[in-house]
Amino acid sequence: MSIDEPGGGAGAAVRVECPRCPAPVAEVGDGTWSCPEHGVVDPLWRPHAPSYDAFAGHLRRVGEFPTYLPWPLGPGWTVSDFAAVASNAGPASATLTCVSGASQLDGPVDVMVISEEPGTGFGARVAGLTGDGAVERLDPGQEIGEGPPPVRVRVDQHPVGLWSVSVSGSPGEWDRSVLAGEAGGRWLWLVLRPASAILLLRDDWILRDVSATGPQLVALPFGGAAPAW
Repeated sequence: MSIDEPGGGAGAAVRVECPRCPAPVAEVGDGTWSCPEHGVVDPLWRPHAPSYDAFAGHLRRVGEFPTYLPWPLGPGWTVSDFAAVASNAGPASATLTCVSGASQLDGPVDVMVISEEPGTGFGARVAGLTGDGAVERLDPGQEIGEGPPPVRVRVDQHPVGLWSVSVSGSPGEWDRSVLAGEAGGRWLWLVLRPASAILLLRDDWILRDVSATGPQLVALPFGGAAPAW
């Protein structure tokens, strides 16, 4: 299903899906949405194309729920995708951003960042841990917290440990690295394509919550092909 964001301006149309699978959802009354596979869900809102107007609409939709971006963006990198899981009247339960660019070792790279409430299931979908007969997962799994984290990032100046999430039992090619941890009482996922792009992460890697950035968003570069998930 595709709708226009109220007051969103040109290029702010969004499509509405289930957060746990690609199925379109139907509005069944009183702001309630239903998926043919998962029943009543809080819908996923994803723009048809990344733009300033669409991103402003995204931030209005999620309110104070964090929307994280790698900060600052490197030269040539763009915001190529973003999405939110939110009911019409209630608070958001998940957000996603994707930045796309290139590295000398990996060529084209996509870095997706998901923040979500436990049990939402959106991060597992983006990570490719569900679908095609796989056992459905809603959260990262028991790997989180076992031993020291192999990766640390800084989230609004606070260090956050991230653990590797295995994709070996998932459908499709093993073309990605998946990491997850906890930030602010919510799951934090990083999904990087190709898998070797995990080497880009360093202890000084910073994620910034841009939900209250305001006019500075004008400086963000939007564009590029959105990743498949």
